Formats: sequence, structure tokens, C-alpha cells
Amino acid sequence: MAEFWLMLPFALLLGAMAATPVFAPRWWLRHYAKVALGLGAVTTSYYLFILHDTHSLGEAAHEYISFIALVGSLFVVSGGIHIGVKGAATPLANVVFLIIGAVLANILGTTGAAMLLIRPWIRLNQNRIAAHHIVFFIFVVANAGGCLTPIGDPPLFLGFLQGVPFWWVAENCWPMWLLGTGLLLAIFYFVDRKNFLLAPHAKPDKESAGKTWSIEGLPNLFFLAVIIGAVFVEKPPFLREGLMLAATAGSYFTTKKPVHAANQFNFHPVQEVAILFAGIFTTMMPALDWLDQGSQSLLGQHPSPAIFYWGTGLLSSALDNAPTYLGFLTALHGTAEAENIHSLLVTHAHHLLAISIASVFFGAATYIGNGPNFMVKAIAEQNGVRMPSFVEYVLKFSLPFLLPVLVIIWLVFFHTN
Repeated sequence: MAEFWLMLPFALLLGAMAATPVFAPRWWLRHYAKVALGLGAVTTSYYLFILHDTHSLGEAAHEYISFIALVGSLFVVSGGIHIGVKGAATPLANVVFLIIGAVLANILGTTGAAMLLIRPWIRLNQNRIAAHHIVFFIFVVANAGGCLTPIGDPPLFLGFLQGVPFWWVAENCWPMWLLGTGLLLAIFYFVDRKNFLLAPHAKPDKESAGKTWSIEGLPNLFFLAVIIGAVFVEKPPFLREGLMLAATAGSYFTTKKPVHAANQFNFHPVQEVAILFAGIFTTMMPALDWLDQGSQSLLGQHPSPAIFYWGTGLLSSALDNAPTYLGFLTALHGTAEAENIHSLLVTHAHHLLAISIASVFFGAATYIGNGPNFMVKAIAEQNGVRMPSFVEYVLKFSLPFLLPVLVIIWLVFFHTN
């Protein structure tokens, strides 16, 4: 089992990401790459020269390449699609937009839907854009909305690859999806209505009043379909990433410059995400080793679904939710003594449901809980939105707004089982 001190670089990186942008923002902007890659090098060196564990390093590298290929390709292709919006959004119109985003998240994936819709979402609310617009977009479109299909969120796709039937997710998760997204949308409506009533420029200005809804860059929908289809390609190795790279290049070089200009497209957001997650993927290896080796003993012999719900959820907030899902799925196999996924679904379906829902919903609790979260933050900041820091995000939004929803889901679906 991984020694706890090996998790120190991961803790230091999380601490730096949380505190430094608040107390030393200029220093962080200049040196974040050195911090992330330097701490990652410490863990990598230990695994390579002390443990001689090239297998774990290879797995982490492959997962990182798959992650950045998906996120980067969707970022570039969505940057070639410009959705023109009309007027300024009312709170009700915003709710409808988020509902559409939640549905699309199950078709395009949370990353695809988030990258496609974040820019028009910002433009739609440009007269009164505030942090809550972006945070609730992360809550709904980039996370909770995508729990109805394996395409929707990376943890569910990993479950599908492990043998969970494709439609099992929709058949079992829809009550949690309906309650969770419904509560988040209701909370957002009241928060946004208060902002709307106080905003001095809530009404459409003369420039936006004459605009109509429009979409440019439609050929990029083909490249988007190639990326989504490539997600299902498993062999040979790196063919999936090669297809994504080809779609990225095709999109970038065929998109007209005015479309990129209208989206204020550049590579800075994806560059920042690539660097920070390079550090995260390497430094969190000891934490994932601990989860894989020690979770079964910590869970006990007959754990309830609630333990899996909160265990998966809390660690999905601190680690990437996809490997956390796999860790608890492995632990469930061990405690259930199931031979395969089909026997597990017969005896412990509610436990697997708890893991699935928690990994998706709790992934919204921090910027690093799910892949698109940090990307949405970076694009918002690029467009001039003042985003909360890591700590502010948790204290001002996750705890007062998201946590009550998570508790209600637990009470309704997992408390008594």
C-alpha cells in the first residue's frame, strides 16, 4: 500500500492551486507550470528510480494522453462553432438553456456539451454575467446533466467498458437525474432572478436587440461526431487519440478565421489545463494506489450503498472522478465476491448505482473533480468573467448550493438501503 507521505506532492499541488491564485495571483500566473510539473517530477522520479514501477507510470501517461486528447480536441472543434445569440437572457430563458445543455450532455458527453455551449452561454448573459452563471453551468451541463448514458460522463463510460449494459444507466439513474438537476435548476432560478432584478443592464441593448439566433462553422459538427465516435475505439492502442488529433487538425485548418475571431479563440485555456493536469495525473498516483489497495478494508465486510455514495463522492471531489469510480467498482467486486459485472448487477445493483451517481454529481464539487470543470473556468476567465478561486468555489457555491442537493439525493435514494 502506498505510503501516506507519497501523497504530499499531490496535497501541495492542490494547496497551491487553492491558495496561490488568491494570495499571489501574478506569481501563480508566471510560475504555475513550474509548480505543477516540478511536483509531478518528484512523484515520477520516485516511481521510476526508487519503486521501479514503470507500469503505473505507463498507465498514468496513457490516461493523461487520452484525457488531454479528448479535452483538447473538443476545445478546438467547439472553438470553430459560433452560436450567435439574441438579446439578453431572463432567468427563465437561462433555465431552458441549461436544460438543453443537460440533455445534450448525454449525447455529446459533458465535455462536448460544455465546450460547445459555454461561449454562447457567456454571450447570452454578457450584460450581467456573474460567477454563479459559470458555476451552475459547471454543476448542470459539465457534470450532473450527463448521468443518463455512458457517453455522458467519463466514469459511466468506464463502467460501460467494464461490462455495465449501455441502457442500464438510463433505466436506473433517471430518478436521481431528474431530482438532482431539477433542484439545481430551481436553486439557480432564484439566484439568477435576484441578479436579474439588481442588474442595471439586464435588458437587451440596442446592438443585441437586432441580432438573431445563428450558427456558423457547421462543418465542425462532422469533426465533433468523429471525436465522439472515437471514444468507443479501444484497439489498436492510440488509434482513438489519433482520430481525435486528425479531427482537431481538420477542424482548426478548415474553420474560417472570422469564426475563431468571433469566439476569441486561442490555445491558452487548453494549455493551462494540459500543464496543471499533467501535475495532477502524476502526483495523484499514490492516492489512487491507496484507494485501490485499501478501500476494501476500510469499507468493511457488508458496506451499505450510503458508504459507497459518500466514499465515492468525497474522493471524486478531490481526485478525478473517473479513476475514483474504477477504484470503488473494484472494491465492490471484492466485498460482493462477484465473478463478473452481471452477477454484481443481480446482487449489488444499488451499490453500483450509488457509485455511479456519486462520481457524476460530486465531480462538480471542485474544479478538478471532472475534466471539463477547469476548462470551463479557463474559457470564462478568457472572456473576462471573474471566477472564484478554488476555495471560494467550494465555500460560496459547492457547500451552500450543491451539498444540500447531494444530501437530499442520499436521503431519498440511498439512506435506508
